Amino acid sequence: MKRIVLIALLLTFAIPSWSAARSVTVDQLHQMLADMQRANKTDQEVATELHQVLLTQELTGAALQSITPLLPGPLATEQIYVLQTRSSMLPPPDSSIPADPAPDAAAQQALLAKAQDYVTKTFSQLPHLAASRLTARFQDGVAAVHTYSGMNHGSAQDSDPLWQETVAKVRLVNTASAPFESIGGIEKPSPVKDKNNWGANNIITPTAPPLALPTILKEAIAAGSPHFVRWQLIGKRKVAVFEFALDKEKTSYSVTYCCFPKSDTSGMLSNTIGISAGASQGGSGTLQTISEWLPFHSEPGFHGQLFIDSELGVVFRTITTGDFKNTDFVHAESFRTDYAAQKIDGKVLVVPARTFLVADIVPNGDSYVAYYAVRHMMITQTWSDYKLAQ
Repeated sequence: MKRIVLIALLLTFAIPSWSAARSVTVDQLHQMLADMQRANKTDQEVATELHQVLLTQELTGAALQSITPLLPGPLATEQIYVLQTRSSMLPPPDSSIPADPAPDAAAQQALLAKAQDYVTKTFSQLPHLAASRLTARFQDGVAAVHTYSGMNHGSAQDSDPLWQETVAKVRLVNTASAPFESIGGIEKPSPVKDKNNWGANNIITPTAPPLALPTILKEAIAAGSPHFVRWQLIGKRKVAVFEFALDKEKTSYSVTYCCFPKSDTSGMLSNTIGISAGASQGGSGTLQTISEWLPFHSEPGFHGQLFIDSELGVVFRTITTGDFKNTDFVHAESFRTDYAAQKIDGKVLVVPARTFLVADIVPNGDSYVAYYAVRHMMITQTWSDYKLAQ
């Protein structure tokens, strides 16, 4: 109850989410970049303009390739990848949506049956595979609280990192490459212990694997909810897009993020709010706090989409979106997995190729030594060099 009250009271300090962005289509984005190239805009100027853009359609791989020659430098390129990731859950441009009539009910059930057959007899029978996985993390500059303890800590907005936003744009934080193994299409846990000090290092990350394809399909069909919404082209393949929704009682979907600060404060809430007000005027306040970093775990319901090949029943993409409460430290999470055909040991296998994670989190947790703020976080992962594991 304390956390709910605190978050409700501190909502007045919330930073608007993408409030200044203007909505554009992929074609309008292309035209905008072409106009800026003709005007000889600098890399910084183009990046600043792109930060104000909110796409209304998915920036597909093909569209990205056509846009790349219009980018003047690394800052603009970085923002294009931010746009691609942020738009990854949206429908594509109209050119990638065939105008074919929707399949009737019997044909829809036949497609879902093909997908079940493929996942059971092919995907789940994939051999023990090894690959390299490149992870890229993006986030804006909303700072998490630091671990303070003791009496009479003075906070001033212009001097303490607690009150500062280091950068307003979503930027690339880091990249990391690591080995990856899977058996039957499901990731094998790594024997190497994760030594990252998540949260305290100003990066909060999911630490539980996403729901596996066989589980997503099984639970969606068991709930009887998949329904056809459109045709779509992924590369040259025509896929049927099905939507579904599951209550938390009917799914094993769960998320765990590490880590959020938990503060123990001896002062009253009114005194803490007074500190915030004093700090906003360049003053200081007195508080006693001890912070530790704890994971957040939730088992909400979720909704999503299945992208099923119209001929073979191969699932080439899944999207899942959690249904979180407003008071959760994770406000929103959408996860997309793309599968692609790879030649491995002389055989063509459909394996994970890329993932997109888009999340809104509250980096300060239930700590009220800092104003309430939402961080926009994105993670992409790309697989390469698949081979049979030794």
